[in-house]
Amino acid sequence: MSTKIKEAVRALLAEGKIKGFLGLREEHGNIMPHLFCDPKELDSLSLGDWKKSGDTRYPLNQMMIQLAIAYPNETFAILVRGCDERGLRELFKWKQLAEDKVILIGIGCPDELARACECEKPFPDSLLEGPQGTRAENEKVASLDKMDLEERFTFWEAEFNRCIKCLGCRNICPMCFCNECTLEEANLIDTGEVPPANPTFHLVRAIHMVGRCIDCGLCEEACPADIPLRTLYKKVGEIISKEFGYKTGFSVDEKSPFNIIEVK
Repeated sequence: MSTKIKEAVRALLAEGKIKGFLGLREEHGNIMPHLFCDPKELDSLSLGDWKKSGDTRYPLNQMMIQLAIAYPNETFAILVRGCDERGLRELFKWKQLAEDKVILIGIGCPDELARACECEKPFPDSLLEGPQGTRAENEKVASLDKMDLEERFTFWEAEFNRCIKCLGCRNICPMCFCNECTLEEANLIDTGEVPPANPTFHLVRAIHMVGRCIDCGLCEEACPADIPLRTLYKKVGEIISKEFGYKTGFSVDEKSPFNIIEVK
């Protein structure tokens, strides 16, 4: 399932519309990010399917920002799933990327992956290949909502206390783009304190992700302590949707109520 994508990228490269295509490549038994600049390289293109569909993912949006910084006048194409597309839309609004310099090549996620992610929209509008998966419900959030306040507090206290402050959740997040991070401030979290003061670390980050989290789940995948971070951010997203009527990345033009940057 990559024929249409290969054909589209080959055409873009041949016509000189892009400098390269940021996607995934299978090489030496591993799947890694790769910038395809030569059409011949596309034979090794991977969609991130290793043992299961979509089980190998990387924060390609982060890498696109670095490409844009290095080559501000060039146009690149990028492989996106539904969550990646939502992220790019927000990055355009936050002025981290120029929309006219990025071409989206979309793939859909199968129902199996959508259910595992409990994804509301498991396919991009720029869908080129793959299924248009079915929306999945937030069962984990619903389960926590059934708990009383004391039970929820006990649950999250136990989860947060496993945190070793490796910063993996922040480092892999495609929507963390601040040049300076308050999570590293000495007056907020003492250096060498393991685990960090709880629940300060994760609650501060949850606040910072308001209107930014695209529900990609990379933070939870990267967490060595298996903290259900995605569930936390899903709940934050539900609150923002209810209070402000805003869903991160679902609209091309509508910006987050917490984004004060003017969109023209």
